[in-house]
Amino acid sequence: MKSLLALAILSVAFCVSGCSSAYYGALEKLGYAKRDLLVDRVADARESQTEAKEQFADALEQFLAVTKTDGGDLQKKYEALSAEFKRSEARAAEVRDRIDAVESVAEALFKEWAAELKQYSNSALRSESQRQFDATRRNYDNVLRLMRRAAERMDPVLATFRDQVLFLKHNLNARALASLDSTQRTLQADISRLVADMEASIRESESFIKTLQAPAAP
Repeated sequence: MKSLLALAILSVAFCVSGCSSAYYGALEKLGYAKRDLLVDRVADARESQTEAKEQFADALEQFLAVTKTDGGDLQKKYEALSAEFKRSEARAAEVRDRIDAVESVAEALFKEWAAELKQYSNSALRSESQRQFDATRRNYDNVLRLMRRAAERMDPVLATFRDQVLFLKHNLNARALASLDSTQRTLQADISRLVADMEASIRESESFIKTLQAPAAP
């Protein structure tokens, strides 16, 4: 059984040093191949996007619930929206972190693979490995593009949400509620686009994982 403690120690040590090649080299000595790490990290990114998608949908539901009420305890409404915003912000940060982790190990994998292509003496095997390299790289680039696009969609949603939470905080009155009502269509549209992009990214991630789990290149 691989040592989780050893993995944790290595993660801290090499993340601090910033030497990714040494970090991944050490992990491989423990039995953690780059391809397997990439599968795990894509799966983690997919999971974080799923959770973020659900969180943003919940935040919109809370936002709409507040706009449909008249008066009441504005302080409680502000606190509820503020809590949803903070949860959404945390989910967004997690998504970005996990995408960065995917990109880190992917670049290490492709760099190593490209270097090893030059080591073949058998031209037929080299051509086959090159074909697999090119196909995997194209698939990866598409997955990363969709992940980044979905992540960027979070920015306008968070910006709108932040503005409304701040305005409600500083203006606990009917005017503040009216401002929420006027913003709901924009927020609904932004979140709808965000959810659609995240779902597309999640589908591509699942497909890419299946590709990576197929027999590896020679």
